[in-house]
Amino acid sequence: MKKASKIPISKIQRASKLVKTGAKVGVNYLKYYGNKITDSEENAREQLNKDNAEDIYDSLKDLKGSPLKVAQMLSMEKSILPRAYVEKFSLAQFSVPPLSEALVLKTFKKSFGKFPSEIYDKFEVKAYNAASIGQVHKAEKDGKKLAVKIQYPGVADSIKSDLALLKPFVIRMFNMKGKTSDEYFFEVQDKLLEETDYELEVKQSKEIVNACKNINHLAFPNYYSDLSSKQIITMDWMNGIHLSEFTDANTNQELANQIGQALWDFYMFQIHNLKKVHADPHPGNFLVSKKGELIALDFGCMKTIPLSFYNPYFVLAKKGTLEDDTLFVEKMMELDILREEDSKEEFAFFKAMFHEMLSIFTQPFHVEEFDFSDEVFFGKISEFGERYSKNVELRSYNASRGSKHFIYMNRTFFGLYNLMFDLKAKDIKINNFINL
Repeated sequence: MKKASKIPISKIQRASKLVKTGAKVGVNYLKYYGNKITDSEENAREQLNKDNAEDIYDSLKDLKGSPLKVAQMLSMEKSILPRAYVEKFSLAQFSVPPLSEALVLKTFKKSFGKFPSEIYDKFEVKAYNAASIGQVHKAEKDGKKLAVKIQYPGVADSIKSDLALLKPFVIRMFNMKGKTSDEYFFEVQDKLLEETDYELEVKQSKEIVNACKNINHLAFPNYYSDLSSKQIITMDWMNGIHLSEFTDANTNQELANQIGQALWDFYMFQIHNLKKVHADPHPGNFLVSKKGELIALDFGCMKTIPLSFYNPYFVLAKKGTLEDDTLFVEKMMELDILREEDSKEEFAFFKAMFHEMLSIFTQPFHVEEFDFSDEVFFGKISEFGERYSKNVELRSYNASRGSKHFIYMNRTFFGLYNLMFDLKAKDIKINNFINL
């Protein structure tokens, strides 16, 4: 894989890169219109998606930082994005061109005033893997095997300008209007800025490790503050395979259930007991050890859940609420999904849409045990997403609705559900966290 010897840092450089990508996408559409004449609409559309996904990802992987992080987030939306985008954007999870050795050394010197060889007994300058915001190297010190995560240069400084460039496209794509769209963007911006503060990540990591250390079949690395900085994190090297590799190869249902229960308990314990959650549940952030333990990594993206959101959110998850029209509307208003100023038609449309969505999505919370390998359940989620993504009436309304806290809470649950489905985990005790 080609290494990055430099990353576009200035606003002009990064804007220019995005403009060039837009031009490539324009050419792809011209090809698409030509292909429709000689081929079927379905084949032409599939080729368009493939070409666009490749050109967009190739641009984002050079920019790194927030645009690549957004691609990573979108790769989790399997029921919304075409398959070509999901497959290509999922590379942002743990397969991105790494920094060159010279740039790695320069980053260390700037951060610590020392080269890696002056800090560790051994340090592999070649990256082990690379993702959207940083890359990981192997190291050793005092007999301990370590993982050293290095943040890409300029990532933190470019977040605000990058999101400003992306904002018009996202607003147009999702038909967002009014001040709510600004609240959404500030929520994403603040979280991305937090993810680039590695000192904060070390602090958050230690807090989560301490709070969740007694959950069965769950393991964490130790984090070393004295070997970390605002752009570099040093932690234990954890042996295991990425969760996606495990799910691709595993044939042991009992082990899948064990890993699935640990994953579910980890999230439910955080949400309900800590009111704070690891809001980045993609396969690149989890390993499975030979001992059958789930290893949780990377606590840069932590979402605090205010009680003003937590209470109505989980009241809506109850079956009784879905059967009580008055209570359902009350909680939907409380969460800003339905509004007093909505037209009669708009109110009825969103009430029906969200009632259907919640009736499907909250099914695991209506039983003591749930089968996350149930293809019918996940098929309903996919069918719902696909149907409304094409809904003409939805496009005519303002889609900027709902508390800003939905962004990362929904991302957490969509990601968690996808991981549980990939595991094919069965007989998962939904309320097991109460006993932890």
